Amino acid sequence: MDPVQAQAGASNELLEAQSHLYQHVFNYISSMSIKCVVQLGIPDIIHNHGKPITLPELSSALEIHDPTKAGAIHRLMRLLVHNGFFAQTEVHGNQQQEEELYDLTPSSRILLKDNVMSLSKSVLASLHPAIMDPWHVLESWVRGDKVTPFENAHGMDFWNYAVQNPAFGTLYDEALASDSGMVNLVLRDCKSVFEGLDTLIDVGGGTGTCAKIISEAFPNLKFTVLDLPRVVSDLRDSSNLKFVGGDMFELIPSADAILLKSVLTIGRRGLLEKMPRSYFKQRKLGKSVIIDIRYEKEWEKLFLEAGFSHYKIIPLFGLRSLVEVYP
Repeated sequence: MDPVQAQAGASNELLEAQSHLYQHVFNYISSMSIKCVVQLGIPDIIHNHGKPITLPELSSALEIHDPTKAGAIHRLMRLLVHNGFFAQTEVHGNQQQEEELYDLTPSSRILLKDNVMSLSKSVLASLHPAIMDPWHVLESWVRGDKVTPFENAHGMDFWNYAVQNPAFGTLYDEALASDSGMVNLVLRDCKSVFEGLDTLIDVGGGTGTCAKIISEAFPNLKFTVLDLPRVVSDLRDSSNLKFVGGDMFELIPSADAILLKSVLTIGRRGLLEKMPRSYFKQRKLGKSVIIDIRYEKEWEKLFLEAGFSHYKIIPLFGLRSLVEVYP
């Protein structure tokens, strides 16, 4: 190969590597921009406007009068248009100047606060400093003796932190509740998972959003939500839905099955290891129903090490799967 061509090829490869590196290093800009528009309420402002909104109209609704800050909003919207969270069109204004109009997309509509399936609280909880800080200490966690990066960052596990920081605990509970609104999509294709059950325990079920959706779809199913007393103490039971305060590691009431939604992802991985097959047989629990995120190989390793006999995975939406695990 010609030396000049070889040098050019090496240079292109180096530039592509640099671009690839920076793309991932600066990914946080996109996620923190989404958090910013949720905090500012921009999706709701556009929705309440009733039609696509101009940048001056948006700045006015945000009560921003500093031109520098208005310019920052322009850059923020431009980034999120590029990432598909807003749509942009251009029209000619009164003085024949092109004017940008911003509208919602499906990805920003699920951030509307009044949307039944709103994920705005999930965004705020997922990007909360308490959740982000552990990522800054991964190196010390790898070299240290803490069980999880969260414990390494905060000196306690996730659940004790939520108790000692009530504002964060409340935000997290609200995030779980909003995320549970998606269960309607699960029921559409997975009703067979719950058919034939007389009793079901939602372990770590929060304020019962997920349980209410399932119990309404299966009125003959006796549903119990088990969570910490601070979460369920003020919640009312219904004809087929009961709230019980307690610790899942201490006692889980008897039932045909238990439901674990987004519980294993956030630090309670030890839950299944503490529930071997003998426990399920003694407590007369038939199976576990898990709605969560993981690779199948990870699930398989976790289940087999915990002593379970077999499992079945049903792909759902996005990154989620529904997993039936049998003792």
